[in-house]
Amino acid sequence: MPVSFSAPAPAADARPVHLVTRDGFAALDLDPAARVWAAANGFAGEEGKLLVLPGEDGAVAGALFGVAERRGAFSPLATGALARRLPEGAWRFAAPPHEPELAVLGLALGAYAFSRYRKAEARDIAFVLPEGVDGEAVTRRAEAVCMVRDLINTPANDMGPRALEDAARDLAAAHGAEVAVTAGDALLTANFPLIHAVGRASAHAPRLIDLTWGPQSAPKVTLVGKGVCFDTGGLDIKPASGMLLMKKDMGGAANVLGLAALVMAARLNLRLRVLVPAVENAISGSAFRPGDVLASRKGPTVEIGNTDAEGRLVLADALALADEEEPELLIDMATLTGAARVALGPDLPPFFTDDEGLAAALAEASVAVADPLWRLPLWSPYDGKLASKVADMNNVTSDGFAGAVTAALFLRRFVEKAKGWAHLDVFGWCPAEKPHCPVGGEAQGIRAIEKMLADRYG
Repeated sequence: MPVSFSAPAPAADARPVHLVTRDGFAALDLDPAARVWAAANGFAGEEGKLLVLPGEDGAVAGALFGVAERRGAFSPLATGALARRLPEGAWRFAAPPHEPELAVLGLALGAYAFSRYRKAEARDIAFVLPEGVDGEAVTRRAEAVCMVRDLINTPANDMGPRALEDAARDLAAAHGAEVAVTAGDALLTANFPLIHAVGRASAHAPRLIDLTWGPQSAPKVTLVGKGVCFDTGGLDIKPASGMLLMKKDMGGAANVLGLAALVMAARLNLRLRVLVPAVENAISGSAFRPGDVLASRKGPTVEIGNTDAEGRLVLADALALADEEEPELLIDMATLTGAARVALGPDLPPFFTDDEGLAAALAEASVAVADPLWRLPLWSPYDGKLASKVADMNNVTSDGFAGAVTAALFLRRFVEKAKGWAHLDVFGWCPAEKPHCPVGGEAQGIRAIEKMLADRYG
């Protein structure tokens, strides 16, 4: 990361950044020359506005940065703008931020740039950690988020099913985890017919990635991530505009790998399992078709109402496998429905669960760490909309209503034995620049889930 952090000790050459609100600016203790400079530049503490302060010798002496009057969803991370806009050199907060750990995390996240295919601007900013901030924990979280962003931002020509497997193997090697992979026609032998059907049309063999870590005797927590590395829509082909961001359709897989990195680096007391069905939903003579009836690992048959609703199919087989060992907690993450975006927009992923305690814990954690989530209902009366006249169920409904809810209900049919289950329908993408995140791939929900897991198993 282009922002580095030093121990919370006074640094003679570290210049102060004053975080000010519009209401608090008048009371800020500034020397008269700095206040005259602020007035001359029209600075009055407006949110997001930065003003660099000159010293007597003309060098940079400090900075003023406007922050929100009230805490908003992402406002604790607004310091991310400083990573891109402050002059290079050493800096410190003039006074402790209200939420110092999130302020430092915002700095780290705001410094991110995707540089695999072109050079990013080289900047060197050092920040003195405020008292009480765990620099290692902040770095751990920032690195996990940046890993998720890198995976999502990488286009499908370099992030196919095999590359996603390689990313999981690299993660496992870094933390002493184990990985097993079932690929190609071996998926049929091992009874993963839905994963095989979705991925068989591609030149890149479909696979199920299975990562395990932690003591066998610890509570079992399983993460399942949708790894559709590119989605054409299949024979129900998307329009060209609908494919432009489909490199991000493995965003669920990227997020669970990032979450796994957080869990393993923190060495939480749990038995972790990560399952990623990695496929490309391509078109060829062997593609699955609308109207096909496919078997599932769990047993029920599925009529294909739409080949573009493939994510729930690969998740179904992976969830069925996860459910077989009766984990204490089962969480899946997927870029699953456009309906979720229509309902809540790109910044606020919905989650679904029947577990009231888990719902409360996730909601509380999401607020605490500025990682927004919002619960939507598993409205059982809509389950009947998944009926089929020729199979046990259809993979889509016919009326188009409540698409995020009915997709979650489809997945729920494959979870029976897990003591707790939650489904997150993430977007995995930041469509408009924010202080802590440029346009591009984004981790959503993993910091909230990490806090919930740390509270339970830390």
